[in-house]
Amino acid sequence: MKYIIVGLGNFGSALSVNLTQMGHEVMGVDNHMSKVEHHKDLLAYVVCIDSTDINAINTLPLSSTDVVIICIGEDQGANIMSTAIMKQLKVKKLVSRAINPLHQTVLEAMGVDELIHPEEDSANRYAKKLNFKGVVDSFELSPGFNIIEARVSEKYAGKTLEEVKFRKTYNVVVLTTIKEKEEKNLLGTSKKVTKVQGVASPQTLLEKDDILVLYGAMPDIEKLLKEAE
Repeated sequence: MKYIIVGLGNFGSALSVNLTQMGHEVMGVDNHMSKVEHHKDLLAYVVCIDSTDINAINTLPLSSTDVVIICIGEDQGANIMSTAIMKQLKVKKLVSRAINPLHQTVLEAMGVDELIHPEEDSANRYAKKLNFKGVVDSFELSPGFNIIEARVSEKYAGKTLEEVKFRKTYNVVVLTTIKEKEEKNLLGTSKKVTKVQGVASPQTLLEKDDILVLYGAMPDIEKLLKEAE
């Protein structure tokens, strides 16, 4: 797919580089030449223009771009102006970064296709990791429902999913398990490598420190995690 990322700060930079590494064609846009220079060898295209200037934006290949993402975070005015211009020019799909509730309300009123909240999402995920023993990562699918990565505790080690009955006891589904192992790179430095074990079945055997990928309502997952301690 073809993306235009407007704003190459920390979030926009990481997003654009990750999308490029996944095989997508990414054009980065920023009004600071230093950021454009930094990304010229990392992205397919990088341009230095003012995204609040409709004449400048009109020079971009908007008609052939699948998704435009406004990642500007430090300047809410520039974020809103850039979003409004992209909306006016009727891009195929418009995603914008929301900084606070009022900003989100404004973007929603514009009819943005999708909103992103990188700081809030990151904080929520880390809070869950700190709050529950064994949590590796989390992702909220919708309010109240999460996918959680949690390590297998000694309580369940050596048992199959059929034996522990997560679905029946907690109404939580185990989607898969992940194993970690140590590997050495060419320099001899050790690093952890993860391997997803495929779709979980009743016969899936749990081993201590494997990672469970759980899906369910957050109160049910919380109960499971607390009773596993």
